Amino acid sequence: MFNPFMTSLLLAFEAQRVIELRLVRLAWGGQEGWAEMNSMVLEKIAAATEATTTLLTGGSHEDVVARYREHVAANTERLRA
Repeated sequence: MFNPFMTSLLLAFEAQRVIELRLVRLAWGGQEGWAEMNSMVLEKIAAATEATTTLLTGGSHEDVVARYREHVAANTERLRA
């Protein structure tokens, strides 16, 4: 895309939207809040494992950021529904 700094900056901006949506869901509480909390923890573990695997197998920072952006986009769509 642009350069590693720009893609990381875009990831930071996009992640803020997911954080906002998740905080709203957590604040509402109930079953959806608990499910979101569990989902959030499991997704973070899976994403960290995936990023580590990518880097250990010769992937670049750009590959990791691109994949994180895909996860963030999917979460945004899921949380907006």
